[in-house]
Parts: sequence; C-alpha cells; structure tokens
Amino acid sequence: MKKILVFGSNGLVGKSIKRTFKDIYNPDEIFFSTREDTNLFSYEQTKKTIDKFQPDVLINAAAKVGGIYANNLQRSEFLIENLKININILESCIDHKETKIINLGSSCIYPLNADNPIKESSIMTGILEPTNSPYAMAKLTSIELANSLNIQYGHEVINLMPTNLYGPEDNFSEMDSHVIPGLIYKMHKAKENNEESFQIWGTGKPRREFMHVDDLAMAIQFLIERNDIKESLLNIGTGDEVTISELSLLLKKIISFDGEITFDTNMPNGNPRKLLDSSLIKSFGWKPSINLKDGLEKTYEWFKKNRIDN
Repeated sequence: MKKILVFGSNGLVGKSIKRTFKDIYNPDEIFFSTREDTNLFSYEQTKKTIDKFQPDVLINAAAKVGGIYANNLQRSEFLIENLKININILESCIDHKETKIINLGSSCIYPLNADNPIKESSIMTGILEPTNSPYAMAKLTSIELANSLNIQYGHEVINLMPTNLYGPEDNFSEMDSHVIPGLIYKMHKAKENNEESFQIWGTGKPRREFMHVDDLAMAIQFLIERNDIKESLLNIGTGDEVTISELSLLLKKIISFDGEITFDTNMPNGNPRKLLDSSLIKSFGWKPSINLKDGLEKTYEWFKKNRIDN
C-alpha cells in the first residue's frame, strides 16, 4: 500500500485528485495537505509535513494560478509565490530518496513560437509568451530542480505538463479565471441580466486544447501505479483543439444565452495556438475519457448548483 501526500489539495487539480482517489486508495494512506496544516511559503513547515508523513508518492499540485489578466497584473506575485512553493517542496524532499515525485507544471512552459503539436523536446528552445512568462519561469525552475534531485540524489521524478484544464470546483470569477470558468461565469451572468451581447477579449481566432481535470487525476493515478515509466517530462492533453470563437458558441448553446457574441480585438489574444503532443504518455496506455461537450455540460451544471459570486 502506497502512502500518498498531495500538496495543493484545495485547488482545481487537488480536489479532482481527492474525488478520484477516494474509491481507489485507503484514505488512511493519503494526506491531502492544505494551507490549514502547512504554509508552503515556509520551508520549515513544508519539511515538517513531509518528514512526518514519509510519503511513497508526493504529488505537487500547489500553485498560484490565474488567467491572462491576473498573470499580467500580478507578475511579481506569480513569480515569487510559485518559486517559493516549488523550492520549499522539492528541497524538503532531498532526504526522501525513495519518494516518487509527480511535479505538475503547465503547457505555458513552452516557447511562444514552438511548433504545434508541441513536443516535450521544445522545452527551453525559445522565448515565452509574455503575458504569463513569470508563471512559466517559476514552473521551468521547478522542473530543473526536480530533475536535479533525480540526477544528484536518485529521486524518481515525473514532471507532468497538462494542457488547459477545466472542471468542477474551478475558480469562476469575472477577472481572475482561466478561459472556460471565466466564460461560464460571465456568460451565465449575461444571460441572467438579459444582455443582448457578450464580449470576449481578442479576436476569437486563437486555438486551444482543453482537458477535463478528472482526466488528469486519472492519469496521475495511472503514473503512480506504473514503475516502468522513466520519462522526466510528459505532456498530457486530449489532442483536440478548438478556436476561442468555437468554444464560445458551444458554451452559448450549453448556457442557453440568446445574445450575440462579439470580440474586443483591442485586447490580447495570448498565444495564437497551443496544442500539446501527448503521444508519449498515450504510448504507455493512457488516454482521456471525457469529451469537451460532455465535460462543459457537467462543469456548467456544477457551477449552477454551487455558484459563488466573486
């Protein structure tokens, strides 16, 4: 029986792991750490938690996250806070050489002009997308540090880079959300207010890949059980992509918003296209199970039942 420690248990990914793992693993062997028990900005507290629990597997899902607006406005905070979190967790693992580390990152680590679909080999080959480069730099540092633990101390490390995630228990708000929860929140509000139009930042032309967060949780469980996967960096996505315009029309139908969709072309698009090449993890036998339409419908139903205005 594996002892599993999850940092970032109150985030989108952490809550999905909690939902997914409850019927798979003995609850007494899993510790879902939150801010209430561990301040990840403190090396001493972080190390104390790891030393006490002695995990066989450590899942680092802790991060300060947000959409384009939040990343661009709070550039210093996104870099400083994510650096502190990742350094404290990984440094605290040095004495735990038998602990398998699953270190979660983001597709934003890849260069702005990387060839699509983006392969793992594209890492560190060009400049980053400027609106979220501080967050990306923090994640790149965590990858380098995790790999250094593997090379220097022998830790088994998988740096897992998911595509754009969405799902229940996400942050649904006006300005601080990622694409899907932000659109759901604002379009639902527009529907309630009987607004005649709904405006979206950018041209609507950028292409994005989206994956339901529960598919990521199942992939993490898949990697925990596999001892033969020695890749240090793994992309994970669906392999499907849509334009922001296509996404907005799909949500318009799901939400039953009757107004017109318009685009503010004076606002930034972000990366024009970002599709991950997930052929490596799929070659080991993993594949996603939730298609975009079904995932969005389930996410919107959760939002309506649990909505908290921000």
